[in-house]
This record gives sequence, C-alpha cells and structure tokens, in this order.
Amino acid sequence: MSEHIAESIGSITVTDKAAREVATIRNENSIPAEYRLRIGVKGGGCSGLSYSLGFDGELRDGDELMSVNGVDLVVDAKSLFYLDGTELDYSDGLSGRGFVFNNPNAVRTCGCGSSFGT
Repeated sequence: MSEHIAESIGSITVTDKAAREVATIRNENSIPAEYRLRIGVKGGGCSGLSYSLGFDGELRDGDELMSVNGVDLVVDAKSLFYLDGTELDYSDGLSGRGFVFNNPNAVRTCGCGSSFGT
C-alpha cells in the first residue's frame, strides 16, 4: 500500500502513515481507548492561526465526531470550518519528524508549517 493512501469521512483525511503513528503513540503512552484524537485550530502563531493536536477524553458542546482511517477524531465546529478538506499526514524525513497538516484553506503559512492564515 502506498504511504500516501488516505481514507476520508467528512471533511478531514488521515493518511495511512499518520494513522499508524497515532496508534503507535497511543500504545506507547497507554492512552485509553475511549480517548479520541482532538484536532483543532486556535488563534496564534506567526501566520494568525495554529493547529492543535492531542488526545482528549472529554466532549464539549459543538464537537463533531468522526472515524477516519481507524482514528477516532473529535473536532469543534469552529475548527472544522478552517480544517475542511485538510489531510493529516506524518513526516519522518530529513526536515524533521511530526504530524503535517495539508490544508487547502491556508492562504499563507509560516516556515515551520504549524501556523497558517486564511
């Protein structure tokens, strides 16, 4: 299977490589199965908005739930607006290791790729 194969339900895509890394992190850190991966957007960063990513066992009013490529995601409605069409990938190349947000809504991004503007 290609590293760039991805499965999408709704408006966010998770590549196979990102899904494997989420599973690895979950297992290595004994994160409970009921915790979901929360993806979000918050104000800040050099381009105006920055991404947030982490496991969360709580649900909040307005949260959207989805299962994408075996990863249970939770996204608040405001963030989903900015993340529509986004692909979550994982890179372990020469330029560093980490999750990568490929966001078609980002008009400008910073050099580190962790913040964007619309």
